[in-house]
Amino acid sequence: MSQIEWKKFKSGTDVRAVALDGVPGEPCQLTDEVVNGIVAAFALWVSRKAQKAADALTVAVGRDSRLSGPRIRDAVVAALQAAGVRVLDCGLASTPAMFMTTVDLGCDAAVQITASHHPWNRNGLKFFLPTGGIEGSDLSEILALAAEDGKAPSAKGTVEQSDYMQQYAARLRRLIIEGADLGEQPLNGLHIVVDAGNGVGGFYATEVLQPLGATVTGSQFLEPDGRFPNHIPNPENAEAMASVCGAVQRVGADLGIIFDTDVDRAGCVGADGREINRNRLVALAAAIALEGNAGGTIVTDSVTSDGLKQFIEQTLGGVHCRFKRGYKNVINESIRLNREGVNSPLAIETSGHAALRDNYFLDDGAYLVTRIIIKAVQLRAQGKTLDDLIAALPEPAEGCEVRFTITEPDFRSYGERVLADLEAYSRTQGWRVADDSREGVRVSLCDGWFLLRLSVHDPVMPLNVESNTVGGCEEILQCLLPFIEQQHGLRR
Repeated sequence: MSQIEWKKFKSGTDVRAVALDGVPGEPCQLTDEVVNGIVAAFALWVSRKAQKAADALTVAVGRDSRLSGPRIRDAVVAALQAAGVRVLDCGLASTPAMFMTTVDLGCDAAVQITASHHPWNRNGLKFFLPTGGIEGSDLSEILALAAEDGKAPSAKGTVEQSDYMQQYAARLRRLIIEGADLGEQPLNGLHIVVDAGNGVGGFYATEVLQPLGATVTGSQFLEPDGRFPNHIPNPENAEAMASVCGAVQRVGADLGIIFDTDVDRAGCVGADGREINRNRLVALAAAIALEGNAGGTIVTDSVTSDGLKQFIEQTLGGVHCRFKRGYKNVINESIRLNREGVNSPLAIETSGHAALRDNYFLDDGAYLVTRIIIKAVQLRAQGKTLDDLIAALPEPAEGCEVRFTITEPDFRSYGERVLADLEAYSRTQGWRVADDSREGVRVSLCDGWFLLRLSVHDPVMPLNVESNTVGGCEEILQCLLPFIEQQHGLRR
């Protein structure tokens, strides 16, 4: 395969592609041959990076519940074996757990087979080193090696089955026991509903919460099923959130939890059935992370609300760094700040990706939820709830997102030109252009704001709008309409 063909499998820091036939016009791309080539190149790349012979490497392999997972797992394992690698097959596993094998099991690297919340016919590969998830530039190097047919010297590696997920669950239980400080059954009297969306997050109900005394009746879709027959396993999906909100209300639970397919993201639901998601989740995570980190900097993505900034800075006494979309972007920025001596304990996206410094800056939905549950137990002892912790968060009356497709061939150059023109246009209109934007153009007007940005990978310009008054989003859109109509390379 040519260099260009290998590059098409890159999606940020991950490999992503169609992995199953069945959808018209979407033939399988992530074939055994492709997986073998990429993973063989990964083994060679890790060998060079670790300065160890491939037959001295140990690599953990896990997968989510997708239907193509077992086939791709076999191809991954075969490629690693052919390079002489010792393979630990962890079976069904969460993405964060695969990173933790490099911590707890001393693995030199790990591979997770997942496509997160994407449709059932897609799949992909995520790669980890002991330093964390690989960067996009690292994946480019690996794909370049695949194009050159780069492989480690041929040898026969070994394969061992690993029950690491049990060890991972035990770690989370231990964190709750120690954090709650109420003995071995600290969740007695708490009713928590878990919605795993038929991904791999069901273990959290049965292996973490139940053994600690929590009631988990009403939990739903805990069984792994790669068809995702009930709803998309995605905390950002309206149908998924409505489903878990309804489950909490039906059984009168104290808290609801929803995971995405591979458990690197999570969302919550309060006892009143209201979502603790997006800005509310960021606010809750920030309140927890800033305990013991007075004046710390919380790094978020670019679409967080003005009210969240006010909450973090005026109520919590922290600093809000509104950065770029993309979970690796916010994580890397928080890591960079810490290296420069800035106290930054949390990087979090409104999508539910959250990485805390005290957990290796790993975006781990189960760890975030664990910290939230510990806080819920502590607040309960004071007669308070999680909602009390974020009661001062100012919330917009409404919000929306409009996505414009770029029809120009060089979409990046065109999109950057649109942004430059928008900033100039906004100033001629007397609109207030934000001075802390690190992505796109963010403007305050009409008792609200909008942000137009360029997608990281696709020929798309998302426009996010929020208003503090009902009907304000439409008013903002109407203000923008004359500018948008002049952009002939944009199509709604």
